[in-house]
Amino acid sequence: MTTHRAADALLRAWRGPREPVDGSWERMSPWLPGVYAVLALTGRALVSTPSEVSDAELDAWGTDGWGHAHDPRIMARLAGPDGWVDVLDAVLIAEGTGAGAPPGLIERPDLSGHPRVQHAWPIRSGIRIFGYADDEATVLTLGQGIGGLTEMSFQVEPDRRGQGHGTALAQAARRLTPRGEPVVAAVSPANVPSLRALLAAGFEPVGSVQIYRPGRPLGNPA
Repeated sequence: MTTHRAADALLRAWRGPREPVDGSWERMSPWLPGVYAVLALTGRALVSTPSEVSDAELDAWGTDGWGHAHDPRIMARLAGPDGWVDVLDAVLIAEGTGAGAPPGLIERPDLSGHPRVQHAWPIRSGIRIFGYADDEATVLTLGQGIGGLTEMSFQVEPDRRGQGHGTALAQAARRLTPRGEPVVAAVSPANVPSLRALLAAGFEPVGSVQIYRPGRPLGNPA
């Protein structure tokens, strides 16, 4: 199976061998039709764009591997006036344990209308939804996301926050991923509780990502 360039770059940033830290950027293909992204690692950047955007334009806009690929002005140009740009997320990776779902966590396809699931549908594929029988607000999703890697997201019911449930869900994502395979999480750095939960569950930061869909407004995803 061919590994997508984004997946290769993330896995090398995570486990090595590390790529040169030289401020360079390169073009990558989208991992889903119509879904584009800017992916930044230490001293490097990868950018997917519609075919009409040239390398010369990206250079002229100031794209580089020192963080400027995430410049809001570049993202706005890439998405266009009617496009959608997701928040800037930190990317973290952990190794799957293959231990299976923890007690109480079950598949909940009936939660497909949950805002966290609705946010995942357009930017990932093969979404599986998990939750608890007595909870309509707590949810965990697993699907194929950045670079085709397994990607998780979660949300905890407000009254249950601050009790370790976020860490438990992040650990559950690792349990539901085959042993030794990577599972990715993307989280806004400002979402400190979720970031702490991921770190506590063994996820390690490797880079940042910003996803966009040009000319395809998605409303206001949660």
